[in-house]
Amino acid sequence: MVKKELGSILLSLHFLNFQHSLLNLHHLLRFAPSKPFRLRPNPHYSYNSLCFHYSLFIIHSSMTRCPWLPPDKPLYVKYHDEEWGVASHDPRYLFEMICLEGAQAGLSWWTVLQKRERYREVFHNFVPEKVAKMTDKQLEKLVYDPGIIRHRGKIFSVRDNARAWLALDNPVEWLWGFAPSKKKKRPRTMADYAARTRESDVLSKALKKAGFNFVGSTITYAFMQATGMVDDHAAGCMKSE
Repeated sequence: MVKKELGSILLSLHFLNFQHSLLNLHHLLRFAPSKPFRLRPNPHYSYNSLCFHYSLFIIHSSMTRCPWLPPDKPLYVKYHDEEWGVASHDPRYLFEMICLEGAQAGLSWWTVLQKRERYREVFHNFVPEKVAKMTDKQLEKLVYDPGIIRHRGKIFSVRDNARAWLALDNPVEWLWGFAPSKKKKRPRTMADYAARTRESDVLSKALKKAGFNFVGSTITYAFMQATGMVDDHAAGCMKSE
């Protein structure tokens, strides 16, 4: 491969979307020589140089996002970049997130995120008025649906939450009334992230009193982070600017 062609490839790689970059690098390294290769002191457009510069690009890209984010999961990266921490006052979305955050209790958000589309299908896109009318028979059937988390309590709690939601005069305004009034210092490492806060404790108690289920303080704080009631993007994250 001539120097000019390698230069063109290197330039193109730097403009690839990050979530596709890891896959491209994987395919590229499939053709790596079986023997270890030595990086040259003055890299030029050779195969070694291409791998060297592209590796630096991958490292740089992964460091521009929050430390909890697995960079090898494009769906997770998309969620981080487009949803997590973005302030939302959309009633349908807020109701959805209360239910989905509750579904992850004892599990990981990644588990729920992979099943979100199926959740939307079986729970009428989380339109509270429709979910509130679901029958016991319909909910019991979902216990055997592999596309969602098959936990009877969590499944039935979605209907309970819908009814509690509809009983509130203005659920969006009510929820946002629990958002902290002051911005806190941005986390830098995983150790800096709180599992719960005073505000999440208060909101959790209020949600339980209103009839919501699976809304412990830790789950409630995850909901507040996800919907932008608190901005927990790490210092240096591309979304913290």
